[in-house]
Amino acid sequence: MKSLYPCLWFDGQAKAAAEYYCSIFPNSKITSENPMVVRFELNGFQFMGLNGGSQYQFSAANSYVVECETQQEIDHYWEKLGTNGTYNQCGWLDDPFGVSWQIIPSILEKLMADPEKAPRVVQAFMQMSKFDIETLMNA
Repeated sequence: MKSLYPCLWFDGQAKAAAEYYCSIFPNSKITSENPMVVRFELNGFQFMGLNGGSQYQFSAANSYVVECETQQEIDHYWEKLGTNGTYNQCGWLDDPFGVSWQIIPSILEKLMADPEKAPRVVQAFMQMSKFDIETLMNA
């Protein structure tokens, strides 16, 4: 296999979406485009945007996880991806194009692996929209 990457189906907005995402993620660029397809990289990961029409819509059943080391990173991606979109519970948001994202702290996996701490962490993040690392660490 040469490569594996997602194809995002847009209703005529593939280039606008690619430009939007490339403005948010570091080390990102549009690598090729034609009227039907825009290929782009977000922090080195390949994506394809397809101008496929209105028959399919995005849903939270398919989301993209952005694992963040710091609260500053969480704040950045939360604000940039969620502006003109929809903020949801537990670090989930839908961007202005309808794509679902999970903005999570990288420490979450470690916190959830501790059987004593995990229930308190879950209780804490169920009350959150945007994750707060300090609150999770102190749960």
